[in-house]
Amino acid sequence: GYGKRERIRVCGGSGVKDVVVRRRRRRVGLIGMCGAEAAPVDTKTGEFAKTTEKVEKLYDTYPFPPDPLIDEAPIGYNWRWHYPSSYAFCTGRAPEDSDAPLRILDAGCGTGCGTEYLVHLNPNAHVTALDLSSSALDVARERIGRSCGEEGLKRVTFEHRSLFDVHELPGQFDQINCVGVIHHTPDPLRALRALADKLAPGGICHIFVYALYGRWEIMLMQRALKLMQHVDKSTGDFTRGVELARRVFKALPDGNRLKEREKSRWAQENQRDSTFADMYLHPQEFDYTVRSVFELIDASGLDFVAFSNPRNFDLTRLLKSDPELLELAEALPLREKLELVELLDPESVTHFEFFLTKPPLRVTDWSDDATLRAATATISPCIHGFPGNMIFDRDYYPLALSSTQRAFLEAVHGADGAPFSVDAALKSSEASPDCVRSLVRDSVVVLQEAK
Repeated sequence: GYGKRERIRVCGGSGVKDVVVRRRRRRVGLIGMCGAEAAPVDTKTGEFAKTTEKVEKLYDTYPFPPDPLIDEAPIGYNWRWHYPSSYAFCTGRAPEDSDAPLRILDAGCGTGCGTEYLVHLNPNAHVTALDLSSSALDVARERIGRSCGEEGLKRVTFEHRSLFDVHELPGQFDQINCVGVIHHTPDPLRALRALADKLAPGGICHIFVYALYGRWEIMLMQRALKLMQHVDKSTGDFTRGVELARRVFKALPDGNRLKEREKSRWAQENQRDSTFADMYLHPQEFDYTVRSVFELIDASGLDFVAFSNPRNFDLTRLLKSDPELLELAEALPLREKLELVELLDPESVTHFEFFLTKPPLRVTDWSDDATLRAATATISPCIHGFPGNMIFDRDYYPLALSSTQRAFLEAVHGADGAPFSVDAALKSSEASPDCVRSLVRDSVVVLQEAK
């Protein structure tokens, strides 16, 4: 059944516009704008193809991301690109065989910054790096060759093709990484469904899309620049567009909302023209809210696992000064809690990043003491600073260890990286099962079920 007709505001490739929609009673959002109800279209012709060509031209002009090329392993450790860590985040446990061959798809790899990590962090994986831009792929090849060497380069297949041609790739993938890509396509839902078809059952898919409210000033400037470029007759000329956009920001008076947001939040990364153009001159962009991102997910054929930046959606950081109010907010269903954070603190939600899966994917919660004691434990490779009482967690946040937590970790650490019996570590450290659960919850240790 359908509810009443409403006028809503949406942001798409042509900017903000008013649209009259008839809302479903149970499903509210912008799915139709993303292609859920659309009939099949030929992605090689018409407006669809024209939009894709514009996006390709942007990234051929300004290959993205512009990160420097290095002759060593990349700096840092992004756990989302380490399959055992991302699998543990999604399931609560380590993969059954961490050394089994993996197939990973980096969909929309750009200049290969994510590909570089995927190759380094997953020595048992073959990575397929796909992108629309030949210029970006040229940089990606050089990046992998310099950073990963010939052996690493042999584990990468580069594919110059659209996301909508992913069906032409052979087989399915254990992990798909698609960061900052589908929202730049003419049809994000069709793009996500194409990826869903290539994900193996039990596989995990990491997606990153832009958020509307946290990028509101960006969206306004994008629209303003479209108007200015139309008059300037520089539409589609991204080099001239960058020059024009920088002049506009310079001309705006101090205190202007768009100028101040650029200075306080984005200016450092936007010193490079490639980043600046990607932000303000992109010819195609969909921005999402919590509601519309979940409608996208619900229509994709994949199951939602979790946001991969859960700390950002923790209501405690916003409402801890009023425990009664916090308790009231925590009683909301999950999606409404996430929406509440987005509404109360829009500046902190500039994007949504989340894991999806194709069933079946079994989750282990370690609530049973016997199951917990029978497991084996390893210290997460994503933490830094151990041994020590103060460590950095997988997201580089400081974490103070209790004496029993440290004692348990020292027992596990003594195994020199090999899985160590949880029961034995509990006995030698005098820690409790709840202590182990806290370490698992904070991703300090990873458990493997007894075989």
